[in-house]
Amino acid sequence: MEKLLQELNSEKKKSAQHIKKLQDEIGTLKNILRHYVAQIDSLGKENAGLRAENAEIKQRNQQLRNRVATESKRNEILSERMTLAEKLNVTGVTLNALKKNGKIEKNVTKAKQLEVTFTIPQNNSTPVGEKTIYLRITNPEGALLGAGGTFNFEGASLQCTARKTIEYAGEEIGGLRIYWDVNTTLTPGDYTVELFADNFRLISRRFTLRK
Repeated sequence: MEKLLQELNSEKKKSAQHIKKLQDEIGTLKNILRHYVAQIDSLGKENAGLRAENAEIKQRNQQLRNRVATESKRNEILSERMTLAEKLNVTGVTLNALKKNGKIEKNVTKAKQLEVTFTIPQNNSTPVGEKTIYLRITNPEGALLGAGGTFNFEGASLQCTARKTIEYAGEEIGGLRIYWDVNTTLTPGDYTVELFADNFRLISRRFTLRK
């Protein structure tokens, strides 16, 4: 009995020591866990801050992209306006049928020439120098009159009725005339006159020629 009691007491001591050791390990693990929890909480707050900063940066980038797009559109509009400002202007366009002696022919079927007259006003924005004015006359049936060669317009090659080259110095040029010798019988009706220069359509007008 005494021996058994001694063995039991020894086992109890061992168990107590083992329990104490395990409790110490549990305490250590709890401390480590608290440390990790604190780290996770800190990282969570840091990530939240980074997400907010990232969202702010994205918003600023979008605002910058919008500003760039707006400025690009504005520059495009300004460039178009500057280009249009450089275009030659024409005023006072007329279309006349002429007799052989250059007098006005009222009966278009007897016309020997067609005469287009116009004025180029002063424009300080237009580059000075040699300018070629291209004329297109379309008859009432929609056919182009004449074969004055071709010219480029908006990436395409167009036929013209006739052309005239002038020297433009920025000042008004009045009384300009382009002639086309009639080589077919003209019909009464509406004729369309178009003038082109420097890859611009300067004007388009419709005139009625009668018999």
